[in-house]
Amino acid sequence: MQLDGSLSGEYVILEPLTLDHLAALSLAVADGELWKLWYTTVPSPDEMKDYILKAIAEEQRGESLAFAVRHRESGAIVGCTRLCHWDQPNRHIEIGYTWYSKSVQRTAVNTESKLLLLTYAFETLDVIAVEFRTHFNNEASRQAIMRLGATQDGILRNHRILKDGTVRDTVVYSIINSEWPEVKANLKQMLQQKAIA
Repeated sequence: MQLDGSLSGEYVILEPLTLDHLAALSLAVADGELWKLWYTTVPSPDEMKDYILKAIAEEQRGESLAFAVRHRESGAIVGCTRLCHWDQPNRHIEIGYTWYSKSVQRTAVNTESKLLLLTYAFETLDVIAVEFRTHFNNEASRQAIMRLGATQDGILRNHRILKDGTVRDTVVYSIINSEWPEVKANLKQMLQQKAIA
């Protein structure tokens, strides 16, 4: 999967992830010490280089497209996100590996990032379904995914063993291509409301 250039919106710019983002992402993840949240898999500053290298390797294999998220107003890198697990024969892709600095959570950053990724997935990659996955106990993430307009497909029980040895139940959501026009309109409306607020 290749993308020439960035995906740009009014609030964020999604830049193809490179090692040049290492220092900025290490600062971004420290805002809220996100790696300490037990129900998420977010790299610590010490793990960030390996995290970026793994993302680049996945991209080179045609499996994913990783982005650093730049806040347009401040110019700061405030997180990461990824189009991943691309199943080309079945025209199916996942949006995941998403995390943001605490200071930009519950702002237009996530809404517009998802709008840009979904637009690219449905309108450029021509997928028929976009999937989201999160920890059963990550209520903030589950609510954010539902606000996007995704539908819960099910729960994968005892799906993954985490670094701390706990077992994760994974909640799976999706948006399908027939739903995309309405989801897109709703996301644009949400962004307009944030601009007014």
